[in-house]
Amino acid sequence: MHDDITDVPGISVGHDTNQAAMTGCTVILCDPFAIGGVDVRGGAPGTRETDLLAPTCLVQQVNAVLLTGGSAFGLDAATGVMHALEEQGIGYDTGFARVPIVPAAVLYDLGVGDPTVRPDAASGARAVGAASAGPIAQGSVGAGTGATYNKIAGPTKAKKGGIGSASIEMPDGTIVGALVAVNAFGDVRSTYAASDFLHPSSWVEHPFTRSDDADDDDDDMRREDPPLLGNTTLAVVATSARLDKSQANKLAQMAHDGLARVINPLHTPFDGDVVFALSIPDTSGMPVPLSPLEFTELGAVAADILALAVLRAAERA
Repeated sequence: MHDDITDVPGISVGHDTNQAAMTGCTVILCDPFAIGGVDVRGGAPGTRETDLLAPTCLVQQVNAVLLTGGSAFGLDAATGVMHALEEQGIGYDTGFARVPIVPAAVLYDLGVGDPTVRPDAASGARAVGAASAGPIAQGSVGAGTGATYNKIAGPTKAKKGGIGSASIEMPDGTIVGALVAVNAFGDVRSTYAASDFLHPSSWVEHPFTRSDDADDDDDDMRREDPPLLGNTTLAVVATSARLDKSQANKLAQMAHDGLARVINPLHTPFDGDVVFALSIPDTSGMPVPLSPLEFTELGAVAADILALAVLRAAERA
């Protein structure tokens, strides 16, 4: 295992990074497709195709999820993801064309690099082309390229954020993984006690020990004073457990607790925090339903893994 979200069978990840403009996008591909859910809690979200993830909506499959910088402009990158998948014959079959289902969410990074350069359709297509099921790059890449956090302390105290990922195999063989782009108004807490669902060794091996004055040495910041309100943390949790759409949405909701354990404050009026959940279905038959207790354990693990992914994002930025 790579100890990242690609440990979940059927999940691959690709980044497109523009270091000069300090922006980029990250695509999470699902093969053959996933059952998806979402929970939007921030006060300033920017999203695309999230309504169709509701259990009451017709389409069941998700072909990819896009996380992107560039504020609302960055949603253009989803078009490139769709075209790239269409060329591969991937998408929901409408009878006349296959329409790739690509929910997306954006974070605000326009104040860090060049605000006139944002991820576009070409960026999304490049991210698809770069996708791999191998170990993924973390830190200042993809959607996390221009990410920052701790802006609540003032512009000069902002710290470099980025992409983080983690995974775990549960005792029954279920794999849970998370990927996050940390771009929060709040600060990332440097200590967190994991629940008993996670192996304690995973926290010993990946400590987060960044000091409060580390922000003074952030050479990657493109401007001395990034804007106070450029925020939003975006995340995807994925699992090999077989879930339906209602369960996927509940899993996304429970996973938000992982963000709240290590980011403070969270879900503010200035953040557009979004968590997606993905379950790769068993195409040989109907999903085996989890008992309420089994699902509760799965949700608790998802929250812990997402918290760990946040700490890694801050550590590796």
